[in-house]
Amino acid sequence: MLYWLLYQKLYPFFHPFRIFRFLTFRTAFATLTALLIALLIGPYVIGKLREFQISQYIREEGPKSHQKKSGTPTMGGVLIVIAILLPTVLWSDPANPFVWITVFATLAFGAVGFTDDFIKVVKRRNLGLTARAKLFGQGLAAVAVAGALAVLQQFRLFSTQLTVPFIKSWRPDLFWSRAATIPHVGLLLAFLPFAAFVVFVLLGSTNAVNLTDGLDGLAIGCTIIAAGALTVLTYVSGHVVFADYLELQRMPLVSELTIFCGSMVGASIGFLWYNAHPAEVFMGDVGSLALGGAIGTVAIIIRQELLLPFIGGIFILEALSVMLQVGSYKLRKKRIFKMAPLHHHFEQLGWAESKVIARFWIAALVFALCALTTLKLR
Repeated sequence: MLYWLLYQKLYPFFHPFRIFRFLTFRTAFATLTALLIALLIGPYVIGKLREFQISQYIREEGPKSHQKKSGTPTMGGVLIVIAILLPTVLWSDPANPFVWITVFATLAFGAVGFTDDFIKVVKRRNLGLTARAKLFGQGLAAVAVAGALAVLQQFRLFSTQLTVPFIKSWRPDLFWSRAATIPHVGLLLAFLPFAAFVVFVLLGSTNAVNLTDGLDGLAIGCTIIAAGALTVLTYVSGHVVFADYLELQRMPLVSELTIFCGSMVGASIGFLWYNAHPAEVFMGDVGSLALGGAIGTVAIIIRQELLLPFIGGIFILEALSVMLQVGSYKLRKKRIFKMAPLHHHFEQLGWAESKVIARFWIAALVFALCALTTLKLR
């Protein structure tokens, strides 16, 4: 709203306000605003969570060293969501549809996580929504995102073509053009492949972040790195010179998402202040699902979904470790890892929690740098 007020409305009367038109300026201040919001309201939010006895239940089958964390306030993801969305609304162009789609996705997936956390608190056990109910809620949010992007595609504001890493000449289109000729239901059928792909990406990203959130600061530290990589990708995707030089699909409107990604970086750093080992608060599902939904939605909008395994490499490894563990046990009655997700495996090997966190952060940074190198290696 500051962009609309200070630049669009007051700039003709006070020319120094022209600085608000610069995306880099607004992104920097959005990041700082998000950081300050998280730091300033963090103690209040944590205090209220303690007051209402919204604390984390630690499962007995997990590492025994985690039992001392029982009673730590959870649902701190509410702080993250507030610290992301307020600066985004303040510093971005309110007329940009992609900003509102990303805001919606963050809120929608956060709402699913909030419901799950709330049920856990009420029942006083580590079970919230059933797996089916949770996936249904996430699926509804993902379908809504896909539908909004499909509408924008019809107005030529969005492209359903994929950007394939390392291959600049091949951009497969997820719009099923042959189905579009079928009377009455043609457009709906034409968008089915795209909608299915969006649901797959968003369910994967949200649950991957959720599974990573098992150690103090692990998930939020990896989020800082992933959001930083997305900040770069959104900026170059909307920049005429960089997009042309890197041979990316140029989408001018997506540049405003740089502000959202900057806010995510600032909010995550602010939350890490309280979530660093030993954690004063946990993000809960409301935080992990909101962050996963935000990361996945931004990647879809800038057409870099296929880079998500690099951007969020640790998230993917954590999710794969659970899938492999469950699959192996069901098929062979044998476990691959000492415990899943992967971070617990290394704890069982004798690594200290702080060492697991630091090394996973290093790996996340390496993955993110690999993602950025693919921009030129095409």
